[in-house]
Amino acid sequence: MQNVITIIISVLSASGILGIGTKAILTRLRNQETRQKAVESGVQALLRDRMLHNYNKYTELGYAPIYAKENFENMYQQYHGLGGNGVMTQLHADFMELPTEKENNA
Repeated sequence: MQNVITIIISVLSASGILGIGTKAILTRLRNQETRQKAVESGVQALLRDRMLHNYNKYTELGYAPIYAKENFENMYQQYHGLGGNGVMTQLHADFMELPTEKENNA
């Protein structure tokens, strides 16, 4: 009988410790998820900012070199991969239509 009581007390103690441990783990996971979402939103905002900057810069120049278009395309794909909405879609299309070399007005 003593062994049964010892086993019951051990199980109850372990489940209490597991409950506390589980709560701590779940709290930590929630905090990590919140931070991860903040990081993703921040990266998305930075990508959007850089795309707008590049769009304005190269539109003013009247052309976008191939490397600039490749970079813009990569940023655009990552932006959408992070859940970016369609606001940048038209801007992306306009940017990609820019010529790759400056026009020679001779």
